[in-house]
Amino acid sequence: MKRKIITAIIGIAILIPLGLISRRVAWIPAETGDALWAMMVFCFWRIILCRKPLLTVAVVSLATAYLVEFSQLITWPWLVSLRGTTLGHLVLGQGFLWVDLLAYTIGVGCIYWVFSRMRHERAC
Repeated sequence: MKRKIITAIIGIAILIPLGLISRRVAWIPAETGDALWAMMVFCFWRIILCRKPLLTVAVVSLATAYLVEFSQLITWPWLVSLRGTTLGHLVLGQGFLWVDLLAYTIGVGCIYWVFSRMRHERAC
């Protein structure tokens, strides 16, 4: 279990800078950052749900990502204000896009595949 958590923490430590860089480099599609964000969410949930199967982590990660995306349709003043901050924008995003749902699905699918190939992730 300890290795599972350490692996997820390393994943977060790698994915956050990659995601931030992806937003600064013009030739990298914006959807890449969305996929990396969803991968980071997967790693976060892997820490919380370390005793659960990877498929459960993937489903919860996708549900979280989709919920955040659909929440962008809500225009409550306090929520819009929160999204206007740097951290709020990074975590909650801004502006609903259907293509983001595809990016999240691809991102979670990729990180699920990576984790499922690790020996210590398969054994409980």
